[in-house]
Amino acid sequence: MELIYASDKIKIQCTSMKAASKLFGGDAVLARSLLARMNALQGAETIKDIIVQPTFHFHKLENKNGRDLEGFFAIDVKSRREQWRIILQPLDENGKPYIPCNIDRIAGSVKIVEIVEVSKHYE
Repeated sequence: MELIYASDKIKIQCTSMKAASKLFGGDAVLARSLLARMNALQGAETIKDIIVQPTFHFHKLENKNGRDLEGFFAIDVKSRREQWRIILQPLDENGKPYIPCNIDRIAGSVKIVEIVEVSKHYE
């Protein structure tokens, strides 16, 4: 699958062990887990390959605090016990978001995702 990053900063955080470790306050376990998730996303044929793996806990995001999150999804960086999530958005073959984004219908054909952020999304 092709990964597009929302910014250069996010790309560096998701591809550099040093930057990932800094993001997680020096937690090397979380940093390794983030890089492993990125490798899994890149190695997947389509987003469906990620959705069907329970350990990723792929889930739809709800609108929160006035932030429109329609069409955005998250996966766990490490596990449900950790608060860190990788926020992503499926894109069509032209690099545009699906509107509306019915993931159940498009999962088998989504080959591009944008990594929007890595954060403690629920804080």
